[in-house]
Amino acid sequence: MKRFNVETTVGIFMVIGFICFAWMSVRLGDVNLFANDTYTVEARFDSISGLKVGAVVEISGVQVGKVESIRLDQEYYQAVIVMEIEEGVALQEDSIASVRTSGIIGDKFIKISPGGMDDLIEAGGEIEETESSISLEELVSKYIFEKE
Repeated sequence: MKRFNVETTVGIFMVIGFICFAWMSVRLGDVNLFANDTYTVEARFDSISGLKVGAVVEISGVQVGKVESIRLDQEYYQAVIVMEIEEGVALQEDSIASVRTSGIIGDKFIKISPGGMDDLIEAGGEIEETESSISLEELVSKYIFEKE
């Protein structure tokens, strides 16, 4: 009888351990099993240096989505970013999307500055106004070589 209690207790701890391991794997892997409803919005940039799929999309410092995909428009040679935005977040047609750097490490993210229009961007729509990524190398070389 005592051996049965020890085996049951060990079994319960093993099951709890596996559940904790699975939960940590899902959280660290950034997998949303119970995903929130989202809609997609596109934006075109001349330069997105360092931006990666999965990067954060923020409004006023609050995460409202993430970068779903990045592709090159071969006709205009622009980067086309597809962003997943949370369903409850409404974007005005004159919103501005810009590529920004966070922290010292330099992770890139998309910052959306809300507009003032009453018209909203619908699912699958496009943010017309964008600001490309600032290249530190270009700024330094411009400052050095144009200063005479």
